[in-house]
Amino acid sequence: MSVDLHTSISALAWVSNGYIAGLTLIVPFSAFLSRYLGARRLIIFSLILFSVAAAAAGFADSLHSLVFWRIVQGAGGGLLIPVGQALTWQQFKPHERAGVSSVVMMVALLAPACSPAIGGLLVETCGWRWIFFATLPVAVLTLLLAYRWLNVASTTMASARLLHLPLLTDRLLRFAMIVYLCVPGMFIGISVVGMFYLQNVAQLSPAAAGSLMIPWSIASFVAIMLTGRYFNRLGPRPLIIVGCLLQAAGILLLTNVTPATSHRVLMMIFALMGAGGSLCSSTAQSGAFLTIARRDMPDASALWNLNRQISFFLGATLLTLLLNALQRVMSLEVAYRWTFIAAAGITLLPLIYAVCLNNRQALLCLKKERS
Repeated sequence: MSVDLHTSISALAWVSNGYIAGLTLIVPFSAFLSRYLGARRLIIFSLILFSVAAAAAGFADSLHSLVFWRIVQGAGGGLLIPVGQALTWQQFKPHERAGVSSVVMMVALLAPACSPAIGGLLVETCGWRWIFFATLPVAVLTLLLAYRWLNVASTTMASARLLHLPLLTDRLLRFAMIVYLCVPGMFIGISVVGMFYLQNVAQLSPAAAGSLMIPWSIASFVAIMLTGRYFNRLGPRPLIIVGCLLQAAGILLLTNVTPATSHRVLMMIFALMGAGGSLCSSTAQSGAFLTIARRDMPDASALWNLNRQISFFLGATLLTLLLNALQRVMSLEVAYRWTFIAAAGITLLPLIYAVCLNNRQALLCLKKERS
């Protein structure tokens, strides 16, 4: 891609950042648009926009064109998440949502489990453009299912506000948003910067580097299952603490990776990050809406998903900018190490808030709903 588009490797980070930016910019309008278009029409429109942009990105002949279509593609994908989440969460009571969240996130694991390895193979065999073309069959299938399964009457929401900021006074929602900023957000940054590190410094092939997402996904699967099983018993605090520590440990171990590091060690590192990150993300998602009223779910979902996309955008952008700044004053390998150390430090920040969290209140709320 760097050769075809005549650009630097560091500039290619904007291919992923552009997609995240598109998601971030459109999410605040999700509740407003679903009110006037209806969730069914909005979902169908979003899938069409996503598909057209994916095809255009595959035919892009410059970095500027590619980034533009990635932004458009992100806008199409960004409307799907909050609308779909609000529709789902409204169907379940608070004590049931941890189990639902586990099922949803396990399905979502298929993408990080398969896409890096498949993407690496596509790049090596068919070329980088097929990374975008390969998404079209899935998008078209989803479009057909949405057209068939969703109906207008059951998918119209009531809220027309862009963002209902008073909901941020809810402590569990606010805590969950902080966790997402610091833990999954940092992993997205690591997945961008780390893949460059593994290929350029540790000398891994694209397929070998992408295959490391398989142990990440397996560990994530286990962590999500544990969240669904123990969230109602333990509450969010102990799960978040363990998750932060595991991901930070995995990131710190990346600082010692060299071309001589065995693949088994790399698999362990990514498994630690997968277990810790998914323990935090699934717990945060289960707890975020615990005390949110059903009527406020569309607005809370818009806030949650805006923060989610900001987390991904900031994580990737912050670590990319930090790496670029550090490599001006030190060697590339040392710059990567300090970038990883900074990411591990940010991952641990939610521990400060977790100590002050009223975990007993969350457990009482869950007990009340069950009874």
